[in-house]
Amino acid sequence: MGKLLEGRAALVTGGGQGVGQGIGRALAEAGAHVAIAQRNADQGEEEARYLRDAYGIDACFLRADVTNRAEVEMMVETAHDRFGRLDILVNNAGASFPKRIEKHSDEEMAGSFALNYYAVFWAMKAAFPMMKAQGYGRVINLGSLNGVNAHMFTVAYNASKEAMRALTRTAAVEWGPFGITCNVICPSAASPQAKDYFAANPAMTEAILSQVPAGRFGDAEKDIGPIAVFLASEGGGYMNGNSLFADGGAHVNGVAWRPEVED
Repeated sequence: MGKLLEGRAALVTGGGQGVGQGIGRALAEAGAHVAIAQRNADQGEEEARYLRDAYGIDACFLRADVTNRAEVEMMVETAHDRFGRLDILVNNAGASFPKRIEKHSDEEMAGSFALNYYAVFWAMKAAFPMMKAQGYGRVINLGSLNGVNAHMFTVAYNASKEAMRALTRTAAVEWGPFGITCNVICPSAASPQAKDYFAANPAMTEAILSQVPAGRFGDAEKDIGPIAVFLASEGGGYMNGNSLFADGGAHVNGVAWRPEVED
């Protein structure tokens, strides 16, 4: 894709594995400097070294618990100080768990919103003045087809991700005049967690795959990463407030996602 992002600086949460890793590597290949933020230090440091060695860019690891507001604000400030600017914010960190609605506790729901909504809200607020001062900013938030399609038994994840999508679209409207775009990617890619789930549930995996028009599961670096690169680039400057379904066409009719839960 060439060096579309040469001279740009990016921050990717949860960038040590899965979709975040694929996006971080694609951004680095396009020439961006990349800060990887997450809790797992060994994984984060290893990925930052890989980015430096493989792509010849500046990369660093920032240890942060994104459910802690102070740590999120420090994460954004440190990334900006490291590179002297912050052009691209990728809010990728997130998690879900299967459970029936009536089994959810208030604490579980609050925990999902802390990770999937508030972490994004805090990071965006912290990055806004930096991006506004530059007259350039690209916010890329990772949504979920679980929320879009209201898949069963993941209500905390669904609700928090859809709240985040509303946040993103609203920010697109409010921040667009400052040269800042805000978009959502709803990916379907074989992350480590997804691979473990597929291995443990072969029948469901076969059913899901049969409903993916592309006939395969996505690859984080090859299929999701280039979309993030486009959104982060000058060429993506007129894409704002969108939700991009990077799923091989599976969103058109939905897939048979139904995890096992306790009655």
